[in-house]
Amino acid sequence: MSIYKDLKMEYRFGGTPERVIYWNVGVFLASIALFYQFRSFVFVFPDWLQLVGYIDTLWLRPWTLVTYAFLHASFLHLLFNMLTLFFAARIFTTFFNGRQFLGLYLLSAIFSGLVFVLTFYFTGSVGNMVGASGAIMAVLLAAATYQPLMSIRLMLIGYVKLWHIAAVLLLLDLMQLHDPNFGGHIAHLSGALFGFLYIRLLQRGVDLSRVMTLFEAGGWQWLKPAKKRPFRQVHTNPKAPGPKAKPAKDRHQQQIDDILDKISKSGYDSLTKEEKEFLFKAGNP
Repeated sequence: MSIYKDLKMEYRFGGTPERVIYWNVGVFLASIALFYQFRSFVFVFPDWLQLVGYIDTLWLRPWTLVTYAFLHASFLHLLFNMLTLFFAARIFTTFFNGRQFLGLYLLSAIFSGLVFVLTFYFTGSVGNMVGASGAIMAVLLAAATYQPLMSIRLMLIGYVKLWHIAAVLLLLDLMQLHDPNFGGHIAHLSGALFGFLYIRLLQRGVDLSRVMTLFEAGGWQWLKPAKKRPFRQVHTNPKAPGPKAKPAKDRHQQQIDDILDKISKSGYDSLTKEEKEFLFKAGNP
């Protein structure tokens, strides 16, 4: 099976965090072709994609509050962010679902972007921002707020508490607020604040991620009044109640279900080559 087929199956059957990582990597690859200056070895992103630290500009391009979070300034920038996102998302989705992850990710990116623009406005600074760091910090701090005493095993260090990791990252950002890139650290800290507030509100019964239902298929249907169906009286002959027969699954569907169960328990990588091939053919009739 080709690498392309493996990636396609990973994307199709992976969770929401894995898909977000694919989106970030895909945008980065497209950015190389569109915005990378090979002579100077830097990305030059247009102002209609990156986040510009001007309120007047933000009113004209509000979508940049989201698009900036899928752009990265270098391969190392992307690599570090995606490794951290994978680590944080694995913990977060242990306790919460994919919709909550995506809602937190996007809403925290918007919140971090707004704080970035307002900070530059009140300090009179000038600058632009790209990167998913603010949203990633939100996911990590949300998990640490919900389960601060969770033990995490780190290579060469051993077991530490989840709140220890979050505290170290926050401390590093606080120590670098006087850096030339202070806007990026402001975004990290504001993302962390949003993740903390998200969990506190969730514990009080307020799930901010429910706003994501508006973007799901048919989620806007609540705006329309429900159609009333005419009442129909149907005459039927009474029958003695009996056991309901369960429709038997055919062998092909049963094999698909068995493979999907295996993925949910052990992950896609646990499949054999034959199972991957069978599942790919089943998904592409």
